[in-house]
Amino acid sequence: MKKDSPSPSSLSNDDIDLFRQTITGAKVFKQDTHRFDTKPKVSQAKQFAQQKKQAQSEFYFSDEYIPDIDTHGTVHYVKEGHDTYLPKQLRRGDFAPDLTLDLHGLNKEIAKDELAGLIHECKKQHYYCACVVHGIGGGILKHKIPQYLVQHPDVIAMHQAPLEYGGKGALLILINLPQSDEFRR
Repeated sequence: MKKDSPSPSSLSNDDIDLFRQTITGAKVFKQDTHRFDTKPKVSQAKQFAQQKKQAQSEFYFSDEYIPDIDTHGTVHYVKEGHDTYLPKQLRRGDFAPDLTLDLHGLNKEIAKDELAGLIHECKKQHYYCACVVHGIGGGILKHKIPQYLVQHPDVIAMHQAPLEYGGKGALLILINLPQSDEFRR
């Protein structure tokens, strides 16, 4: 809200003289305002990590490949050569997820990047089980996420999560961890 200031013509000569006497000796100062860029600069390391994550997601997850799994019922999958009992163990809650990824509100492309990041982090931290919460919503991620996970070579099993981890809106997955020398004895 603006204050009403008197116009210069309404000031008396005495007021103008008083003002001039008051500001004698004042110096004009240089305006040194610096305007910063509105975009934060991304470090090269972060930019490289984002590019690597995106390249991994594009490599592993294809929208064109449709595996032979039923995504309309209870989703379950076991990679060939692994114990067929693993999905049942996931369903019963024998495995507790070490990490949980929430994909609510994301589109397919960002979800692919996040899935690649989750699997990479599980392998890095040696986490065997993870939970992917895709939600139900329009059903796009609900049908696509299992199809993406089946394509990744490090996912050995998955099953619809028990109710305590998200039920129909989530999947529990098991990650194939590299065997280290200390466990091979």
